[in-house]
Amino acid sequence: MSGKKVAEVAVKAGRAIDWDGMAKMLVSEEARKEFATLRRTFEDVNHQIQTKYSQEPQPIDWEYYRKGIGSKVVDMYKEAYDSIKIPKFVDTVTPEYKPKFDALKKISTMTADEYFEKHPELKQKFDDEIRNDYWGY
Repeated sequence: MSGKKVAEVAVKAGRAIDWDGMAKMLVSEEARKEFATLRRTFEDVNHQIQTKYSQEPQPIDWEYYRKGIGSKVVDMYKEAYDSIKIPKFVDTVTPEYKPKFDALKKISTMTADEYFEKHPELKQKFDDEIRNDYWGY
């Protein structure tokens, strides 16, 4: 994956995050501070990816070096440089974890009623505990 492609993916990922929605779910001041740090770090990394790594490298001006160093040495370096094959990045992690992440995301946005609808045995257990004045301690 080229640097430009990585930057495009990072931009799309950044837009897909509902930072404000997640911030509304935070209860404690400590969680808000940690969340703000996470968001700043994400934005810093995203900015670096968009600026540093999205640009294609400048081509080497071999003629410039031939004039200053000499053809024999420059040709040797050019041959070595041209023989380098950088493997193409293949993302094997995202396909493996994306379904798991999507499943967690569904749970995190689920209401208690929706959760208990899927797990009626837990609703019954909690209702019984509340009715019996048992609060887990």
